[in-house]
Order: sequence, then C-alpha cells, then structure tokens
Amino acid sequence: MSNAPPDRTVIQPNGRPRPLSPHLQTWRWHITMTASILFRFTIGAISVGALIGVAWLATVAFGPEAYATTLALAGSPFGLFIGFGLTVVLFSLLLNGGRHLINDTGRGLTLRSADRLSSIAVYAPVPLAVGFFALLFVSGRISL
Repeated sequence: MSNAPPDRTVIQPNGRPRPLSPHLQTWRWHITMTASILFRFTIGAISVGALIGVAWLATVAFGPEAYATTLALAGSPFGLFIGFGLTVVLFSLLLNGGRHLINDTGRGLTLRSADRLSSIAVYAPVPLAVGFFALLFVSGRISL
C-alpha cells in the first residue's frame, strides 16, 4: 500500500493541472505555524480583554461602591489569574506583531530567521509576564 495521496488532479480550462493547497497531511508541523495560530488566538483573547476594560470603565461610571467591588475582584486570586493571562496575551500580541512588522519590511524571511522570530514570539510571552508580575509583587503594586 502506497502512502501517496490519491490523484485528485483538476484540469484548468487552459489544460494545465490546477495546484492543490497544501495541508497538514502534506506539511510537517513547524514553529512558524504555531506562531501564526497563536497570533490569531491572541487577537481573540485581547478582544475579551478589551471587553473587561470596558466593564471596568462602566464600574467607574457607576460610582465608588461599584469601583471598589471591581478593585476587590481584580485583587483576588481569580482576578490576578485573569490579569496574568491577559498580560501573557499582551506580550504575545506585541511579539507576534513585531515579527509581522519585521517580515513586512522584507527582513526575517529566511528559514533560520523566521524560525528564530517565531520561537521568540511563541516562547517569550510567559517568561516576560512572569517577570512583569514578579516586578509588580516586589514593588508592592499588587499583593495576595
């Protein structure tokens, strides 16, 4: 039995075979794929973060009691967990956006540099967020 895909050649009006789009059965998984999917995920997650920001602004409009409740929720372990997650998302969005910006200038398109930029965008957000939150805890800005 052959591992070759079945022949699904479609002939164009000019008589040439139409190329098929590559898919996961054709390509092996690569770090640039991970960075691309992660970038799409972070766009959705940052949209949720924007809704949380709008809700926070609404509590400001509802008065001091509502704002105090929001601050208490944000300072709770659950609120800090959500804040940490949104910080990871923000760093991921910034690093992936930077990767795209570099690629849009025509640089970073070789296999080696694309791998390096994608690795930074995939692996750096969590350590950056941990460092940021450690800085906040050490400075006394937040506490448990």
